[in-house]
Amino acid sequence: MLYPQAETPAEVAANLAAIRERMARACARAGRDPAGVRLLPVSKTVDQARIRFAHAAGYRAFGENKVQEVQLKQPQMADLGDVEWIVIGHLQTNKAKVVARLASEFQALDSLRLAEALEQRLRHEQRQLDVLVQINTSDEPSKYGLHPDVAASFIQQLQQFPSLRVKGLMTLAIQSADPERVRACFVRLRQLRDRLLPDLPAGMRLDELSMGMSGDFEIAIEEGATVVRVGQAVFGARALPHHHYWPSQQLPEEQVL
Repeated sequence: MLYPQAETPAEVAANLAAIRERMARACARAGRDPAGVRLLPVSKTVDQARIRFAHAAGYRAFGENKVQEVQLKQPQMADLGDVEWIVIGHLQTNKAKVVARLASEFQALDSLRLAEALEQRLRHEQRQLDVLVQINTSDEPSKYGLHPDVAASFIQQLQQFPSLRVKGLMTLAIQSADPERVRACFVRLRQLRDRLLPDLPAGMRLDELSMGMSGDFEIAIEEGATVVRVGQAVFGARALPHHHYWPSQQLPEEQVL
């Protein structure tokens, strides 16, 4: 689906309201309270002027895939005083210091090496960071994230990094026109969370399930998402394909945030 560009405050606000209404309908189908699902506007490649339109519509947290964009946008929008940056994309260890300094949440933790790098930088910054563990529920080699079978061991080992506050799990669904194949990815994450809960280390929580994007967030909500990451349905289609922004990751262009 090609989403039209939202160029004015009214257009961005209307898109956000339409998404909230779709979220509410999905919650009704699942017998859930809409207050239990957070809409995270994804602002990757979006200029700061249009992010300000979303801020004016009442949104304070924005999802970014690349720390370089956070570094650029944070000072541009510092005058607002209450903007939070949530990093949702794969992170190289040499960028850990930026996330430790600027991010309010990191949703793509998938290695102990990265956990260690974040821990070191967070201690230097004298702060803690909410994190979600990324799980590859589609078994696609092009996607980052841990295999579900190693999630329990990984989470147990995170006890050695007290600056990381584990809050939940994150996934990206399979690229497919078949909604049931997409749904299976979300079911797999929810079921994994349920299996992990009895042996969860003290102080850790798995309340958050971050799953669902512009093309599939309603299915994700039906299967238990507490955070949906929506970009193009808010701001409009990006001018260039994914491989322009992430040439080394070979992300499928149909995987729409």
